[in-house]
Amino acid sequence: MLLLSNVVIVIGLLSGCGWAAPECTRSAEYCQDRLMHPSMPEPRHQKPRVDGEESTAYWREQGMQFVKQKLGEQLNQGKAKNVIMFLGDGMGVTTTSAARNLLGGEEQSLSFDHFPYTGLSKTYSVDLTVPDSACTATAYLCGVKAQEGTIGVNGAVPRTDCKVMLDESTHVDSIAKWAMDAGKWAGLVTTTRVTHASPAGVYAHIAERDWENDADVAADCGADSGVQDIAYQLANGEVGSKLKLIMGGGRKNFVDQSLADWGKRTDGRDLIEEFKAASPENVYVTTVDELMALDVTQPRRLLGLFQDDHLQYHMHTDESSTQPTLEQMTRKAIEYMSQNEQGYFLFIEGGRIDHGHHDNLARLSLDETIEFSKAIAAARELTSEEDTLLVVTADHSHAFSYAGYGYRGADVFGKAPATGNDGIPHMILSYANGPSAENYYKAETKERVDPTTLITGSSDDEFPAGVPLDSETHGGDDVLVYASGPWSHLFTGVYEQSTIPHMMAYSACLGDGLTMCSSS
Repeated sequence: MLLLSNVVIVIGLLSGCGWAAPECTRSAEYCQDRLMHPSMPEPRHQKPRVDGEESTAYWREQGMQFVKQKLGEQLNQGKAKNVIMFLGDGMGVTTTSAARNLLGGEEQSLSFDHFPYTGLSKTYSVDLTVPDSACTATAYLCGVKAQEGTIGVNGAVPRTDCKVMLDESTHVDSIAKWAMDAGKWAGLVTTTRVTHASPAGVYAHIAERDWENDADVAADCGADSGVQDIAYQLANGEVGSKLKLIMGGGRKNFVDQSLADWGKRTDGRDLIEEFKAASPENVYVTTVDELMALDVTQPRRLLGLFQDDHLQYHMHTDESSTQPTLEQMTRKAIEYMSQNEQGYFLFIEGGRIDHGHHDNLARLSLDETIEFSKAIAAARELTSEEDTLLVVTADHSHAFSYAGYGYRGADVFGKAPATGNDGIPHMILSYANGPSAENYYKAETKERVDPTTLITGSSDDEFPAGVPLDSETHGGDDVLVYASGPWSHLFTGVYEQSTIPHMMAYSACLGDGLTMCSSS
């Protein structure tokens, strides 16, 4: 056993000065505990974050009010007319916890924090402990777990297998099809390409998430494989061709490269023009002005593609931007979908939370989380808890850390109070791995780089990572599920991610499984 006789804890004050704890001369066990749970010096002129926080009565009253709120809740066992599923791609618990600081402090709440029921979903896939956004989309939309990289097929289909996926017995349908079979409308909204992994789970059956256009398929399977790319399935597939509303980015996967310099297809087709030609009542919009000016009673179907690729990060837009926010798309989508008397299923994704994390860009990722929260607040405003089930969750988490004993009210993007054993500061936010690692470690001298010299306040600040990788990885921890509306109490507990669409279907009497209608 390692004996600790002298332990010195060095802590940097907010002023930037170092502070050393008194030398530890007690038992080794005591000194070890001091290392794990350091006593931080109080910053100068520290005041309570919220009036009354320093009192006993404040916290007791808060606790009692929460109990009263719970006691007053009535189980909503009515039939859900509408189901809206919000997916925060990569939005793990550390992401939501850290994002609250952008609202004014860690005591603040995101819009979905106020949902009455929460649970945890287990996100592993058939072949991996840590999944990707393709197999998870199959789980939370189709109710079946699958292998990494595959969408809308079961676990018998290996990734990139061009032949096995052609067997339609391996295909699994999403809750969007279940809804349409019941006479409801279905649609999707995303800040990514509409052919990206998460939204593709609504309508596609594919063995490789990257087969978004025919050129991608041909590169892996050959020109005459019979595999239909994801954009083609959105335009012409059984589910995709019937979606009433599609909004996001990704124009490039719909148009041949000979027809537009930004096109990626090689089959000579322009799927956007084909959409418009299919009906004079089909409406295609490309800017926020066109979207907001649209009379929703006019379109038979609505297609909005606002970028050639993913939508820009919110923090990268300015007043000249022509793309809508996720909140604007959500408002217009609900306004449009609400016209169907039979109700609707709507999938809405905040997809760039994930992309920010992959590049160690914590500011962008947390800002996208706030934008996601705004969209959910809009949905609650525009719908009734009596007949609309709202479900908010993530597909997976990230290797993202929110740590370091930061002071209340301090900049969450700043350094932690304590310095490392090497005398160099560390940040409150960091990553286990990712592309920024090489910037924060000098391999030749085996020394860390002071992160405060690299993090300058830019939206594109890369936050420190430990292991150098081209892209930061997902995390394997469970993710939260938040629910409000009819049968939202079903979403409590810990369950497989693939259970989620079955619970949504139960509330709205969709599909041929167990529903509130069949059980009664």
